[in-house]
Amino acid sequence: METTNKLKDTNEVLNFLYTEFPNCFKQKDGIKPLKVGIFKDIAERIEGSDVVSKTQVRQALRKYTSNWRYLEAVTKNEFRVDLDGNQAEKVEQEHVEHAEKALVESRAKMAKRKKPQRGAPRGDGETKSYKKKPYSKDRQDQKRPKMNSKPQEEKPKRSGKVEPLPAEQVKVNNKVKVKLGQALVNATITEVNKDEVHVELVTGMQVKTKADSLFIQ
Repeated sequence: METTNKLKDTNEVLNFLYTEFPNCFKQKDGIKPLKVGIFKDIAERIEGSDVVSKTQVRQALRKYTSNWRYLEAVTKNEFRVDLDGNQAEKVEQEHVEHAEKALVESRAKMAKRKKPQRGAPRGDGETKSYKKKPYSKDRQDQKRPKMNSKPQEEKPKRSGKVEPLPAEQVKVNNKVKVKLGQALVNATITEVNKDEVHVELVTGMQVKTKADSLFIQ
């Protein structure tokens, strides 16, 4: 039989999740943080389905968990939910902090996209005002960072060395730290496919990375 009902668009896959697991996935109101390892639970439920694949579900989960409403839900709810809407594990403080950071970064990117880059009169005004006072306030302002440079250098605290994850520990369900940009985020390995490793972040987001970006938690 031909799989004519196969979904292709990510939004269609999300609609499938809304319909199939209405107590877990919400389109707008009532969104709650997902249980850690929810992808594995979904994969078991849809095993043998000719409508969606695991890859499509992973992509849909990535979109769902990166949405502003979902990130806000992580910061406002005490517990996560499973596929049937039952209370799961408690949302840890580090998960809340990661969601807050992701919200700030996402909104900053959105604001940057909306900001006009050409013919901005404010930019010219800032340049002129900067040139008008090079001998007074600017020189004083330049000195101030130097006065505060010492305490600023003392603030960052090293929390010990971060060790790369040994190859034999690159296994499904292992807790790791994954490097995202300059930050290390706690995650759980959900799938290992040759050089590619799929992990689930503390917010529930699914990320594909390389083994050399994984570190001991």
